[in-house]
Amino acid sequence: MTTIQFIQGIDEEVTPEVRLTRSRSGNQGTATLIFEDPKALGQDVTQEITGMYMIDEEGQITSRDVKARFVNGQPKFLEGLYVMKTKQEWERFMRFMESYAKEHDLGFKKAKA
Repeated sequence: MTTIQFIQGIDEEVTPEVRLTRSRSGNQGTATLIFEDPKALGQDVTQEITGMYMIDEEGQITSRDVKARFVNGQPKFLEGLYVMKTKQEWERFMRFMESYAKEHDLGFKKAKA
């Protein structure tokens, strides 16, 4: 099973909007995952968000760069940023996303150049 967690052991049920950037050389890139009204920000959740954990059959990819965005004083979005510094990290993330997309009906739309 492919999943994303903000609190280890608790799967996030909201499917994110994913934004990718990649350097011209292809050796570096970033992935921004934006979750609207995520379970991890629910009022019944008492555990602390410790990172973004992307888990699949290969293992776990971790990012500690997670921010909450507020609307009218209430937490509305969680935004996780994963920075890929090598081609291998990019390829590993893309394998995770392919698996995650299949399991969560996530589509792909290429940005206009």
